[in-house]
Amino acid sequence: MSTEKKNNDPAEPGGALKEAESRLHYAVRELSQSSWVITLLSVVVALVVGALLILATNPQVQSTMGYFFAQPGDFFLTSFEVIRDAYSALFRGAVYDWQAATPERSIRPITETLVNAVPLILAGLGIAIGFRSGMLNIGGQGQIILGATCAAFIGYAYQLPLGAHLLLALVGGALGGAIWGGIAGVLKAKTGANEVIVTIMLNNIALYLLAWLLRQQWFVQTGSNQPISAPVEDSARLFGLLGGGFRLHAGILLAIAATVFVWWLLERSTLGFEFRAIGENPEAARTAGVNVPKATALVLIIGGGLCGLGGAAHLLGTEYRLGAGIAGTLGFDAITVALLGRSKPLGTFLAGVLFGGLRAGGVLMQAQTGTPIDIVLVLQSVIVLLIAAPPLVRAIFFLPNPDGKPRSTGRRRLRNQQAAEAAEQPTPTQEVSK
Repeated sequence: MSTEKKNNDPAEPGGALKEAESRLHYAVRELSQSSWVITLLSVVVALVVGALLILATNPQVQSTMGYFFAQPGDFFLTSFEVIRDAYSALFRGAVYDWQAATPERSIRPITETLVNAVPLILAGLGIAIGFRSGMLNIGGQGQIILGATCAAFIGYAYQLPLGAHLLLALVGGALGGAIWGGIAGVLKAKTGANEVIVTIMLNNIALYLLAWLLRQQWFVQTGSNQPISAPVEDSARLFGLLGGGFRLHAGILLAIAATVFVWWLLERSTLGFEFRAIGENPEAARTAGVNVPKATALVLIIGGGLCGLGGAAHLLGTEYRLGAGIAGTLGFDAITVALLGRSKPLGTFLAGVLFGGLRAGGVLMQAQTGTPIDIVLVLQSVIVLLIAAPPLVRAIFFLPNPDGKPRSTGRRRLRNQQAAEAAEQPTPTQEVSK
């Protein structure tokens, strides 16, 4: 039996320890390759960066820096209290407020998080379908605007029964987004037009189209010159789930259903297999019999429909009126949600909830601690930046490379290379023997 086998034999002295050590190395390597671990560590790094920015903008911390060398304890104590209060307020505004006067008020933050997450989840799923299919759908903003526009017009211009009115408004919103996404899809399928350029231009067209419609009396139906529409009828509004005092509506159920649908579409259906095939290799998919132009158009049609549904849920669930800023930055935030969720349905859902929590908690953080709400935008940006660069995250936390090789510095790598080259060269004794 060789020495290596003896050392790895658990029965030999030290063999069990070496076996456990090898298993630990294997577990660490597997964790370092997991996308969930990279995502979690990215959030941690973003919180650290946010903490540094909070300290840099806080006047109390700045004042303690003036006599840092005389009393450094004041600086560290003040810094700890500032970061604790800021992130505590962020958590209380997003998840659970233990300082609230009543139990209803204490659980209201998590409901506000879910309310903010609904349009992000729906639009993020639409963007994720495009990413999984190898297409960059940057037109979520325009598709949300068209979805909200169609849903709003159906909601206030028609008098229909309760269930039928809501259903028709939601379908109208999804149809509006699907048409707007389908324009880019058909152009790409028929002419090979770049979907990034087309969807960006369609965003601008949708924005100015909405601005023009809001100046037309036949559309707004208000009798006023203000660029705002009439409110949607009660029969077209998404019903609440928790009664008065809470804004949580049935849109969250719609988001859950859409997440399940997208999972089934991408992972279990033939059409979803075609989507993923053209995302991996369009030529190979065409050789296998996939109608690439048809699948390309359907990707953006379905994705646009989900974005339009997100706009409809946003309007029918919380806004109730159509204005020029109805979409806000939802379309662009949905892109970051899809990236953070790695274009997976469950990941996109959780990323939407995270971003919804940052939105809800950022308001309380600014109100109680004076921390700029722009810190939330920085957190989102840093998270997405690190998600797009996994090697950077591995370098920060000294994680092993995916291939299992230990991470080494440039000098160490150079020394190892020089040693290997020297070992390959024959020695003088070997030259004489030859």
